[in-house]
Amino acid sequence: MKPHHLLLTLLLSYPLFAQSPLQTQLKQIAQTANGRVGIAATVIETGKSVALHGNERFPMQSVYKLPISMAVLQQVDKGRLKLDQRVKVKTSDFVTPGQHSPIRDKYPNGTELSLSELLRYNVSESDGTACDVLLRLIGGPKVVMQYLHSLGVKHMIVANTEKEIGSDNAVQYQNWSTPTDAVLLLKALQEGRTLAESSRGLLFRWITETPTGVRRIKALLPKGTVVAHKTGSSGTVNGVTAATNNIGLVTLPNGHHIAIAVFVSDAKADESVRDKVIARAAQAVYDAWSPAILK
Repeated sequence: MKPHHLLLTLLLSYPLFAQSPLQTQLKQIAQTANGRVGIAATVIETGKSVALHGNERFPMQSVYKLPISMAVLQQVDKGRLKLDQRVKVKTSDFVTPGQHSPIRDKYPNGTELSLSELLRYNVSESDGTACDVLLRLIGGPKVVMQYLHSLGVKHMIVANTEKEIGSDNAVQYQNWSTPTDAVLLLKALQEGRTLAESSRGLLFRWITETPTGVRRIKALLPKGTVVAHKTGSSGTVNGVTAATNNIGLVTLPNGHHIAIAVFVSDAKADESVRDKVIARAAQAVYDAWSPAILK
């Protein structure tokens, strides 16, 4: 055997390259989805991290409403927009009937809402109409991309409106993120590097109080655990579901924070199994890193 081949063999056999027990557990959990699963998680205060397919691309679906809302709030912080300004929502703004929109359902003839209300609808109720109105207000996806790049988040793409995504099943794949960069976004939010404290506080309240995703990241964590999160879900076409996602910040008992992103893509498993993949992944990470295990 040539010397450099021998060195490579020794390096690959060294324990440093072995999978951690947590990564092995996540891999086993992911297999039940019968699809592609990407996971990334880190303890923000210590840097402890784990990933499974962390640098692969996954369609975000409504997860992308979080960076969109953050970009809008940055405009508020800069004085270009005001939370109490009134914004018209026209019937032409409504997303397609098959897409989720409490605004469309509540105000079938259109309405006028404050910017603050639109933001809440966008991230807390995952309203597609609110999302598109906000995108129009700030100048479209290109403004969101400029904002993401300013944070060093370069592998998260916001390219389309909700209405465009709803018009063609293939379009959702153009709006993607790697799990690793989703965690980078969450880290920037938690560390307060991106928004004024007032805007950050509002956003945290909305994504903590959201009624969505009760069977995902939050489902198997100890009662009372604070989880600030955003879900994303696609429809199912020919037995395959393009996106069942959840990203969020989980507060540990010692006050540290786990930033976690779980993307389940192109899966043939049913909804309950897909949700459980996310819930079990979050539980595994929490159990591995919670200081409670040291008692």
